[in-house]
Amino acid sequence: MKFRLILLAFIAFGFLTNAQEKKQLQIKRTSTPPKIDGVLDDAVWQTADIATDFTQFRPEMGVALPAHQKTTVKMAYDDSAIYVSAYLKDKPEDIQTQFTSRDNFGNSDFFGIILNPNNDGQNDTEFFVFTSGTQADAVASPSNGEDFGWNAVWDSAVKMVDDGWIVEVKIPYRALRFSNQEVQTWGIQFHRRFRISNSQYSWNPIDRTKGNIGLYNGELVGIRNIEPPTRLLFYPFLSTIYDSNKKPEYNIGADVKFGLTENFTLDATLIPDFSQAAFDNVRLNLGPFEQTFGEQRQFFKEGVDLFNKGNLFFSRRIGNAPIGSPNLAENEEVIDMPTEVKTLNALKVSGRTKKGLGIGFFNAITEKTEASIRNTVTDEIRREVVEPLANYNILVVDQQFNGNSSVSLINTNVTRNGRFRDGNVTGLLADISNKRNTYNIRGQLKMSNVNLPSGTETGFNSFFLIRKSHGNYRYSFDHRLSDTKYDINDLGLNFRNNLNNFGIDGSYQIFEPTEKLNNFRINGWVNYRRLFKPSTFTGTNFGFNMNAQTKKLLWFGANLNFEPGKQFDFFEPRDFENKRFFVFKNIGFIGGWFETNNNKPFSIEVNGGTFHAFDKERDLFGYDFGIEPTYRFSDKFFVNYGFSYQNNKGSRGFVTNIDDDIVFGERDILTIENSISSSYSFNPFHTLSLSFRNFWSTVTYDEGLFALQEDGSLNRDDDYRTTDISDPNVNFNTWNLDLSYTWQVAPGSFLTTLYRNRLFNFSNASEDSYFDSLSSLFDQSIQHTFSIRLQYFIDYNSIKNVFKKRNTNVNTLSRFSNNRYRYDPDFSNTRFSSNYNIL
Repeated sequence: MKFRLILLAFIAFGFLTNAQEKKQLQIKRTSTPPKIDGVLDDAVWQTADIATDFTQFRPEMGVALPAHQKTTVKMAYDDSAIYVSAYLKDKPEDIQTQFTSRDNFGNSDFFGIILNPNNDGQNDTEFFVFTSGTQADAVASPSNGEDFGWNAVWDSAVKMVDDGWIVEVKIPYRALRFSNQEVQTWGIQFHRRFRISNSQYSWNPIDRTKGNIGLYNGELVGIRNIEPPTRLLFYPFLSTIYDSNKKPEYNIGADVKFGLTENFTLDATLIPDFSQAAFDNVRLNLGPFEQTFGEQRQFFKEGVDLFNKGNLFFSRRIGNAPIGSPNLAENEEVIDMPTEVKTLNALKVSGRTKKGLGIGFFNAITEKTEASIRNTVTDEIRREVVEPLANYNILVVDQQFNGNSSVSLINTNVTRNGRFRDGNVTGLLADISNKRNTYNIRGQLKMSNVNLPSGTETGFNSFFLIRKSHGNYRYSFDHRLSDTKYDINDLGLNFRNNLNNFGIDGSYQIFEPTEKLNNFRINGWVNYRRLFKPSTFTGTNFGFNMNAQTKKLLWFGANLNFEPGKQFDFFEPRDFENKRFFVFKNIGFIGGWFETNNNKPFSIEVNGGTFHAFDKERDLFGYDFGIEPTYRFSDKFFVNYGFSYQNNKGSRGFVTNIDDDIVFGERDILTIENSISSSYSFNPFHTLSLSFRNFWSTVTYDEGLFALQEDGSLNRDDDYRTTDISDPNVNFNTWNLDLSYTWQVAPGSFLTTLYRNRLFNFSNASEDSYFDSLSSLFDQSIQHTFSIRLQYFIDYNSIKNVFKKRNTNVNTLSRFSNNRYRYDPDFSNTRFSSNYNIL
């Protein structure tokens, strides 16, 4: 009890410390907005206040910019937008300029503008402009990091000059969310990144030793009498898909964004089209858990920070494979089983008030999906529902306070029509830091309810973490608990329940470079695991991870993990009802990696590792290595090749059930993966990209199999053989290729053409060599897909302004009759402007 009182008093004392002083920049209104062309001859820039005196925060803190890299930033505003200009001095030979696609940082210097209209230190909107003219944008918060899936439409221009480069930016108010107040103070920060030295500077100083980066924003003062615009944005699209295995498809639809209030936005996708989502990196899965992939669909990637609270939302559940399977009678077979469910529509409403209250609502509907079943005797075909009409909902309420803390309530719900299961999950979350940002406490309580034909099952889950979050030395303690009924997998992702786990972590990192290193961090951990019911030990492990960067920008690292003594695996036997387990012991892994300076035309990343069971009854041994060279032929063209090799000998795992016995096998697993990615960017608006991947894996079992015993051990007393069952050996081979061309035809508008092909082969020929397997793969039928998609951006305010201009009298128009097109004699030196005024 005494320890708890001391700890609480220590944390409470931290809340009393005041935050650091912030720089302020006075912004002035203009009646004549600047032309976004990278030429700073506009009248507004002659009188604007200056933001300068940038200081380094990575790798070293507090170092002033040298004179030859002086940075000068100015800002202005009017009734429609915020304007920014930056003069970024540097030696031309030191400026790194690689052409990339949007949101891809590549090997380029950049200038960043961070805006926080609520000035709350937690909800930043980020805009980046690279030396190549490419744009990137994101929303950022402490709990979710930077979300580059969020995209806005804004204008920028870059011009290279003898002593550096110049940036001009226009950020329309439609890209921001702010309250309707007469006088406003916004959070503001500017960043400058020098790729050649891997250093980064900010206008308002940043202390990396504590707190989230948004707490170190300066303040933008002087904004008066601006009103949030009518935020009604349309993204209509047309698409055509030609698939060699299907009939051609023609789609038309639209995405819509509508500002319900100044702080809340409705996003909807009407007649969704996800035909150009990238291929998933499919692998051979021998484990007891489902194979999952990251989200590829733009609508489900953008603006989902609120919905990701508590990790209860796994968007791939929507439109995934059907949840049900056909009930087959005698002499019936499935002739068509859909692999995905069509999403009919989806919408989300989200936003945050000036007082930090965030509210999010998400809804999606998927259509009824049927499988086709044939009677092998009569040839009669019938259809059976394997996924009914389903509705997916999320409601989130999140209150932020103190600039670094939040409390959230989230509910997810999936309702399926008919006899199928429904799911409902509720979570209460807290993420609280003291005022000094030196200590942090996180807590989560979650309850799931799954409605099954047999009744409702209610489950419980909790998580608690307390950590020191400042300084070179840091540590944390965490506890996770889940009962046997906890299940969030209707809309979330949870591989296992029935756990009672404890963990301790500690780390050391430097924030100031040493004589030889720019960065260094090492962290270690110890975990202790038990079942919740029955309360029994399942395993423990300890290990460490280290990574560092030298002064010559060489990255390297190492990691180790060891599981001492007996470990009890309750999942590999696939018998959760009887809680059968498999015992292994003393398995250790050690690995390392290094990456050369990727500022150079040629760079390479190499990694490798090995594992072994220190068990006289087993000969488990495995190793892996990978190599990934990249060559940048020019600032426009690069090629990356990846090769990985894994060889696991003596692995043991589940094979099948024979009567009441659970049968395991010892196996050798060989995996080879080749990949190529390449891109040629003609300029920031035209990019040709190639992506290729071939994944091959074989599994060869020993002829003699094991029966799992009640104590978790394996023996061969029953003399099970591979000949007693269907051949368990595996030869798994997949190939996919993507070739795409993207053209940004106007701000926010894209034309994308895509060619794909795919091959897949699954057999029992595990003894075949790589090239024999490749030959068998090429014997399979290839799937060719070609698609074209045009998405166009329409702003309601632009349409409204067009109609206003049409009402302007002829005399007014005549004043501009001789200025319809202005030739800029210096246009050849103005690179990569993203405004389309000349159109």
